Amino acid sequence: MAPKELAPTPLDFRFATKEDIPELISLLIDDELGRQRETVDPQSMQQYQKAFARMSAQPDNRILLGLDGHDIVGMLQLTIIHGLTHQGRPRAQIEGVRVKGDARGRGYGRQLFQKAFDIGKEQGCFMAQLTTDNRRPDAKRFYESLGFEATHHGMKRPL
Repeated sequence: MAPKELAPTPLDFRFATKEDIPELISLLIDDELGRQRETVDPQSMQQYQKAFARMSAQPDNRILLGLDGHDIVGMLQLTIIHGLTHQGRPRAQIEGVRVKGDARGRGYGRQLFQKAFDIGKEQGCFMAQLTTDNRRPDAKRFYESLGFEATHHGMKRPL
C-alpha cells in the first residue's frame, strides 16, 4: 500500500521588504541557473537594494513571499501591467519564481501561485503570464499543471 500524501502546510503570505533582500538573493541562488548569474558580493548587494527600491516605488510591482511560520519558503515577483490591449484590462506578470530547495514538492509553489492569481483577480487582471527558461523542463511542467499554456513564442534580446 502506497503511503498517504500529506496535505501541504498552509502558507502565510506577505510582500517583501528591503530587510528581506539577503534572504531573497539566497533563494535566487538556490537554483542551478541562479548560481550562474546571482552573487552576494557587496557591490551586487547594492545593485539588488537599488532594484528593490525602484520596484517598491511602483505600486503594482511587488515580491510576494510564501511563509511557513517565520521561514520564507517561496517567492515570486508579481507585476500588474496596465495597457490598452484587451480593452484596457490589466494582466498579471509573474517572474523570479523560487521555492527553497529543501521545501520543494510540498505544494508551496502551488499555494504561492494561487495567492498571486487571487491578487491579480482583485486587481481586475484578465490573465496571468510568465516566461520560463527552456533549460527548466520541471518548471515548465509545473506551470502547465497550473493551467499555463504556451500560446506565444517569447523572444529576448540582450541590450
